[in-house]
Parts: sequence; structure tokens; C-alpha cells
Amino acid sequence: MKTHCKVALVVRREQYNSIKRYIHLGTGNYNTATAKVYTDLSYFTARQDIADDVSALFNMLTGLSDAPKWKKLTVAPLTLLDRLLFLINREAEKARKGEPARIIAKMNACVDPTIIQALYAASVAGVDIDLIVRGMCSLRPGVPGVSERIKVTSIVDRFLEHHRIFIFGAGPTADVLLASADWMTRNFTRRIETMFPIEDHGLKARVLDEIMGLIMADNVKARRLQSDGSYVRAVIPEGSTPVRCQTALLHLAQMSLTPEAGKAKWETQARLTLTPRAVP
Repeated sequence: MKTHCKVALVVRREQYNSIKRYIHLGTGNYNTATAKVYTDLSYFTARQDIADDVSALFNMLTGLSDAPKWKKLTVAPLTLLDRLLFLINREAEKARKGEPARIIAKMNACVDPTIIQALYAASVAGVDIDLIVRGMCSLRPGVPGVSERIKVTSIVDRFLEHHRIFIFGAGPTADVLLASADWMTRNFTRRIETMFPIEDHGLKARVLDEIMGLIMADNVKARRLQSDGSYVRAVIPEGSTPVRCQTALLHLAQMSLTPEAGKAKWETQARLTLTPRAVP
């Protein structure tokens, strides 16, 4: 199987001869060329539960150990598809009970038929679903009685959109997950992939409000997939501010080096461009 997960583990001897593990998990490739032109997210942590999972993953890949009972990671081809189906069905069940239900997912491709059927069923159940799919998408949104509550957007800009971000739920308790895998059958069955949660309150807020908020508000480079398979350029409502998410996020990154030099402008715009549907 192709190892497609993006995981690094550093075991470091620190003072008093203690051993500490540092972990990097990402959505992008460890490749100096594509790192300059792809948009991705990275997570660096020393959390014990994630370190245990990553150590077990490397032991499984390099030795003869069996897969453990994962604490935080979801790993393909073992558990990833089942976990995603559980989360989709969980939101559908919440919608049937009249509870807030929401799915937002960003990826390169969405072509797995099992996932697509589950998304159709969730839409029928009443779940609002936003998919940001840069490339191939076999799901057709807006089909009466099938996918009326699903919207699909593709963003093509200066950098190649490469994040895999999955959000299940509404409000601050939503599950925020990052992954190495697109929703493709090969990623679920024939590759080693990882999906991992973002649980820190501040980091979750950044992914939801700053990153996904601006991505979903894009009305310059975004194209909306229609039910007939065609794409239509997003419309900038009269009197509203054009939002080009990559430009806005690039400015946020630049302003982080000089926090007082205009950062408030972009943070304010990020908040103002969010719609009730755009963020759980």
C-alpha cells in the first residue's frame, strides 16, 4: 500500500534524562517544491495521547505489531471510512430529531460512492452540507429530493488548494478534523492515511472562523457546482466586499509578523464575511 499520511515523530532526550516525543501531523506533502505552491495545514504537538498513537502507527508500519485501539488518530485502511460514515450519520440523526446539524468538508476530490450516498441521505434528513472540493466531485448538489441542502464550491487561485478539513456539528462543540485523505475509494482502501482532531479551543476557533470562514466567503475565485455538473462563478452581492480568501489569508500571515500593522482590518473582514450557514 502507498503510505500517504504525513506524520513525523521526534523522540528527544531532555534534561534529567527524560524522554519527550514531538509530533507533526499535516495535510500536505513533505516536499520542498509543492510546499511553496500548495495551501495546507500543519499541527505540531507533544500531547501524550497523540504521541502514543503515532508511535503505534510507526510500529505497525515498520514492524509486526498489530493495530492498537486508537486514542485520537483515525487510520486508513482500517477505520477511516467507518469513522466518516459514523460522523455523517450522526449529523443526519441529529437533524431528524430537530437538533442543529451541520457538515463542512474541504478536500481535493469527492468521488467515493459510499460517502456520497451517505451525504445524500444526510441532506434528505435535513443536514446543511457545504463541500469545498477543488477538483473531481461526483456528487451533484441541488437535486430535488436528493441533495437540496448540499452546496459544492471549487476554488482555484494562485496556490493549489490542498487542505483536507472536515467539520461535523454546529457551534463550539463541533468536531474539527484534519486529514491526509481525500474522499476517494483508493484513500479509504488502498493507502495508509491519517485523520486527527483539533481539540484546543483556540485552534478550533482559528480553523472555523479565520480559515474556513474566509474560504467559504470567497466570492472572487470561487465557482459553484450546479446540479447539471457545470460550474458558475460566484456572485458578489451589490454593495458587499469582494473576498479572495488566499489574499486575505496571506495578509493575515504577513500581519502576524507585525501584529499592529493592519491585522485588525483583516480580522474584522473575516468576521464580517461569515454567514450563518458558513460557520457552525
